[in-house]
Amino acid sequence: MTLSTLPVSAFAGNQCAEALATQLAALATQSLLDEVRLSPKPGLVDSRGSGAHQDLTLALMERSAHSLTPTFHALALHSWQRPADIALRQKIGQLGRLGEQHMMAATGGVNTHRGAIWALGLLVCAVAMNSANVVAQDIAQRAAQLAALPDTLSPKSFSKGARVVQHYQVPGAREEAQQGFPHVMQCALPQLLHSRKQGATETQARLNALLAIMTTLADTCVLSRGGMSALQAMHLGAAQVLSAGGVQHPAGRDRLAQLEKRMLADNVSPGGAADLLSATLFLDGISRAEPNTSSLTS
Repeated sequence: MTLSTLPVSAFAGNQCAEALATQLAALATQSLLDEVRLSPKPGLVDSRGSGAHQDLTLALMERSAHSLTPTFHALALHSWQRPADIALRQKIGQLGRLGEQHMMAATGGVNTHRGAIWALGLLVCAVAMNSANVVAQDIAQRAAQLAALPDTLSPKSFSKGARVVQHYQVPGAREEAQQGFPHVMQCALPQLLHSRKQGATETQARLNALLAIMTTLADTCVLSRGGMSALQAMHLGAAQVLSAGGVQHPAGRDRLAQLEKRMLADNVSPGGAADLLSATLFLDGISRAEPNTSSLTS
């Protein structure tokens, strides 16, 4: 079964569901593109180069993002005005795994956005479940309800991230979602809005939002490649950038350059933080398009 052959007869002729699904899929895809193109990001792929990666490029990440548009569309369509229950959790799990297959086919087997499928996929579903309420906090809570439900159809094998979580006894992507995305809601979104109010450019505000996530996130991508010492260095370095006023100030940019130098020396990349930045940009986009989104339910 592929995304294109999944039964959607229940939505035939429902222009509201289709319009919302198209809008959410486009916004989720754009959030991934905006994240990967954002520069300069320490250790991550951006418009300058591949960061600490040997197997990733900007073109590959962009191709991956576009390959996920049908997945986000299907997730939204199948979540349209549905409650958070086991049936929906299993359906979105199925769709997410199909999306991973599409992504892997597009990237030649390279894992580019598996974590983002989880985070953004849940948020897309949460909006579609009740598009009359698109307050960011409420969207995150609906996503948390979904994430807390069991998916009995999920493969029982441990992912790389799950093994890191178990080894270091830290919260991972699953726990982040189940807690309502605290690094998005309490760190990144407030920092994004604060930076804008302080006169930062949009690029600077988004970089500061990423750094806000990096100050405390137990990023399993960093832990898997550099261990606890690399994670602690990331936390400290990101906090120092923000305490120097953020990247819109010369002192903050100097600190950012130091952080990047350290992360490249450790050969680490904050992929978990990047996924959460994409989620942040998605929720920010929803808030900016709120009147347009709400009108779809009428």
